[in-house]
Amino acid sequence: MKLFNTMVSVLALSVATAGFGGGAAHAQDKGAVGIAMPTKSSARWIADGDNIVKQLKAHGYTTDLQYADDDIPNQLSQVENMVTKGDKVLVIASIDGTTLSDVLKQAAARGVKIIAYDRLIRGTPNVDYYATFDNFKVGVLQAQSLVDGLGLASGKGPFNIELFGGSPDDNNAYFFYNGALSVLKPYLDSGKLVVRSGQMGMDKVSTLRWDGATAQARMDNILSAYYTDKHLDAVLSPYDGISIGIISSLKGVGYGSGDTKMALVSGQDCEIPSIKAIIAGEQFSSIFKDTRLLAKVTVDMVDAMMSGKPVVTNDTTSYNNGVKVVPSYLLKPVVVEKNNVDDVLVKSGYYTQAQLN
Repeated sequence: MKLFNTMVSVLALSVATAGFGGGAAHAQDKGAVGIAMPTKSSARWIADGDNIVKQLKAHGYTTDLQYADDDIPNQLSQVENMVTKGDKVLVIASIDGTTLSDVLKQAAARGVKIIAYDRLIRGTPNVDYYATFDNFKVGVLQAQSLVDGLGLASGKGPFNIELFGGSPDDNNAYFFYNGALSVLKPYLDSGKLVVRSGQMGMDKVSTLRWDGATAQARMDNILSAYYTDKHLDAVLSPYDGISIGIISSLKGVGYGSGDTKMALVSGQDCEIPSIKAIIAGEQFSSIFKDTRLLAKVTVDMVDAMMSGKPVVTNDTTSYNNGVKVVPSYLLKPVVVEKNNVDDVLVKSGYYTQAQLN
């Protein structure tokens, strides 16, 4: 009986302590932040969501992280629910940056602040800030890696190249493409680079939803129509998932085996399959965008808005969403090739060596 009474006393003390602790935690709660991410089909969005949640919780906020499976109505419903539940700030990586106007008008009426995360939200005055990487620079780096790999600056060429763009409903895709073309255009104009398919411009080269299978099918068609007796030397790809599809198409007709050299293929996001492909010599480059840093910038924005402090931005001219210029914070992207994988990705702690083996 004595042992039983002791156990009851310990249990009662534990419950009382838990209740006290819960009250203290509630008192320290700074408010709820909704985080709307587009999809889990890309590893980078999972990392983004996890990093934002971790850092917000460390700052004393509660979080509501939702993934929309690349379904626009699903994301609209998720954002509406966040507004209804009383989230004070919404961090939104939109699927289609033109479809959120109505729900953001509702949010603004309730005093909810909006941060566009990595993808600009278009066609609405009700977006307060934009946190992203320098997306024009991403395209510049992608193209420059191909220029350097081909040796164009030293006079080599002509070479055959094909161009792929991102999803036409994502504002970033146009920045990537335009940044790349700012580098490639002189070589295209001089004939040192030749697009044998003639497919140029985002109306012809875009890839809906950044889908690798769509890119692979288009690459299959290009190779069968224009390269049965010619070698494709390079492919501008805006994203690693697209790059993997392109590489699968190239390998399917013998590139990278025997005497047929693999085309140089760019990419973005440094997803593990693409880093392994870079190490293996199948993909030429990718662009590293450290989601830990982007999460920090975003959380700093949230914290400043919630505490009534000035929000730090470093660009107030580049991102016009069709209604207003959205104050932005741009981070610097980094090109990754085989020779700097270890320095950029492993030594920084972003990946372990075991993940890349």
